Amino acid sequence: MSEHAAQHPRQQATTVKDLEEEGEVGADYLEEFLDIVDLGGDIDIDVDHGRASVAIIASEEGDERELADLVGRDGEVLEAIQELTRLAVQVRTGNRSRLMLDINGYRAGRRAELTKIAEEAVTRVKATGDPVALESMNPFERKVCHDVVAAAGLFSESEGTEPHRHVVVMLPEESDDSQDADGLDTEGGARPGHEVTDAAAAAADDEQA
Repeated sequence: MSEHAAQHPRQQATTVKDLEEEGEVGADYLEEFLDIVDLGGDIDIDVDHGRASVAIIASEEGDERELADLVGRDGEVLEAIQELTRLAVQVRTGNRSRLMLDINGYRAGRRAELTKIAEEAVTRVKATGDPVALESMNPFERKVCHDVVAAAGLFSESEGTEPHRHVVVMLPEESDDSQDADGLDTEGGARPGHEVTDAAAAAADDEQA
């Protein structure tokens, strides 16, 4: 690949074949990374909701404890490794990568927790009619909440600035007219019936996740 391609990446991969290639390149990079830090683990590759998905899982007893160090507090180390992996894929393929990385099942577990939190907020909003503000979250976490809220027929938007950016859940009639034609507002929210999907790259939270 030319230096020009590395400096000016094309749009992110859109076909299953492209995404599978992203996953394979990402897996190669992570295998080398594990060798460097002298940690064990198996690597699974998948395509999930329009993104390449790579997971590092424990292969032997004791690996889980060591892999926990690669997750870090609130997933901070995981986010950093994911970004490095995306950059490695971009350099190799010339495509902007939105690969999702999970380590030790952290994201899967966090997704379940966030789904419950968002569902509880939906219940409160439907019962009281009042908006509910959730805790501060990173882009991945906010996107999970947006999807849950939209699927429930309510409206959500992101407010505040990093690292205190958070999701606000509200009834549809309380939302403003800032959404675009795809059902997304400029801050990464979603109107009812328009789930914030990976294909909607214009949404701020999805763009950063």
